[in-house]
Amino acid sequence: MEPIEYEQTAEENRACGETFLGYVRSDGSVGTRNYVGILSTVVCANEVAEEIARRVSGTVRFTHHQGCCQTPVDIRRVTEVLANLGKNPNLSSVLLVSLGCESTDVDAVEQQIRASGKRVERVTIQEQGGAAKTTAQGILLAQEMVREASRQKRSPAPVSRLIMGMKCGSSDTTSGLVPNPAIGEVSDWLVSKGGTSILGEVTEFIGAEHIVASHAADEELGGKILELVRRMEQRAMSVGEDIRGGQPTGGNIKGGLTTIEEKSLGAIAKAGSAKIQEVREYGERPQGCGLAVMDSPGREPEILTGLASAGSNLIVFATGRGAPQGFPFVPVIKITGSETAMKNMPDHMDLDLTGVMRGEMTLPEAAERIREKLLSVASGELTKAEISGYTNSMDIYMTGPVI
Repeated sequence: MEPIEYEQTAEENRACGETFLGYVRSDGSVGTRNYVGILSTVVCANEVAEEIARRVSGTVRFTHHQGCCQTPVDIRRVTEVLANLGKNPNLSSVLLVSLGCESTDVDAVEQQIRASGKRVERVTIQEQGGAAKTTAQGILLAQEMVREASRQKRSPAPVSRLIMGMKCGSSDTTSGLVPNPAIGEVSDWLVSKGGTSILGEVTEFIGAEHIVASHAADEELGGKILELVRRMEQRAMSVGEDIRGGQPTGGNIKGGLTTIEEKSLGAIAKAGSAKIQEVREYGERPQGCGLAVMDSPGREPEILTGLASAGSNLIVFATGRGAPQGFPFVPVIKITGSETAMKNMPDHMDLDLTGVMRGEMTLPEAAERIREKLLSVASGELTKAEISGYTNSMDIYMTGPVI
């Protein structure tokens, strides 16, 4: 597979003042990484996917606990999310690992990924003759696919091709004061350059949803945002509970956040001041550029998967107490304004903004540091989570029971 040369249009040259070095795909998207993805299509195939990825350098695996004995709406979601993960620009090609009797529509997953221009292969445990034979076949295919991927080279691309997922976790009082508003400034900058940023964590709109809705480009989008919050609250109440007790989390409370409203006001600062152009369901890709809202919970395994499924080629993650999770094939940049997190978890923090709390750095200066880190990571600098391998505990967000 020959490297694809990227030709920047005159409009893009005018629109952006910065570029990054990425992997241009045949559908026009640009990856910040160049892996072969080993995607399990059902929980029962996880061990084989894990072993193939362990044995072949240049691959990453995505495993989860779904794909069978679920309601039709959740099975459709698994199918759609796996297809969108396979289309993520950070994957050069995809090997699907199937059991053979799962409810996931594996044919649809394969067809949708192939339609994006990528090579897709499939191994099936029940047809191949068991785990050992399937692993051996998968290893051979993965080795060949990695050789193809290794021929691709990075080339300059405008920042308008960046799709930035936004997340905060293990939040404390510093989160809403430093990293979240600084990320908001970066989101505004990226949107102004023609790029895309995605805001999730609908549970962290509660109590401040009217503020988020006021950022919508029109009244209809504002109504959709309010409906996402209503649905999220209803999911908790449908089992006889409300959000309180689960949000804020125990860690949030230990970090000084006392109410869900207080937590939400800090969390939504990541949105900056740009108008919200789209409201999407979990894992759906934005259809245009600008700021988008995506339905999702706040827990890391599900929202990181949703952001990757939505096409994010990198993710910024603000943390106060220190959250270590990354994602298998999308770099996750950990940003903190907490001296406690920097002292206790330096091996997991990518960017230290504690100078803002000490009065030694302004928020605009903090945002500039995030921009610099963003472009460096997009061009190949490894994050702490990538270096440590803390990237594997992922899942897909479900709305119904296991049946």
